[in-house]
Amino acid sequence: MDQSKIRSKSKLILSKNLNFNKNQINKINLFVRNVLNFNKKYNLISKTTEKDIWMRHVLDSAQLIKHIDSSRYNSLSDLGTGGGFPGIILAIYFSDILTFHVKLYEKSKIKVDFLNKQINILGLKRVSIYDNDYQSHVLDSDYFVFRAFKKLPEILRISRETIRGPHKMIIMMGKSAQDQLNKASKGTINKYKLVPSITSDDSKILLLDVKN
Repeated sequence: MDQSKIRSKSKLILSKNLNFNKNQINKINLFVRNVLNFNKKYNLISKTTEKDIWMRHVLDSAQLIKHIDSSRYNSLSDLGTGGGFPGIILAIYFSDILTFHVKLYEKSKIKVDFLNKQINILGLKRVSIYDNDYQSHVLDSDYFVFRAFKKLPEILRISRETIRGPHKMIIMMGKSAQDQLNKASKGTINKYKLVPSITSDDSKILLLDVKN
């Protein structure tokens, strides 16, 4: 499938299946163009995934809205947001909700500068970006999302030792998700949900409700 067809199919899924409106999709389109332009000099995403950015990065990020209840909760943190996937995509969707706050954490100054510019260009509200390591900040959101951040044992440690208060975790994983979960949790996690990704048969999304 060529790039134009992938883009068209992805936009249709965003609209019909994930309820992104026309204005939000236009903002995503602009963001994608900016990512690809910036990627010519600095690596925001892998060069090998540029041609498939709409499916591999945009839809992969956008699908997370299905697991976020913005009517009951009002904050989300993306640890290691990198080039803004999923953080900026989620911020575009939730920007219209006056009570919802998206926090992006990224230690690369180059990426932080890029993301700050995108927040202004896209006119995103209630979005904050924090530089340096995540350990330099207070982590106290309702939701925490992890995409290509750290291995599962370390994420679980961060949940136990660093994140304050009850929280929900959304962790994007590969085909060995169940095995990783079995080894990492060692019986300490009783309730979880492992759901399929809409972008890859090999990918899973781990949903955890943590009562710290």
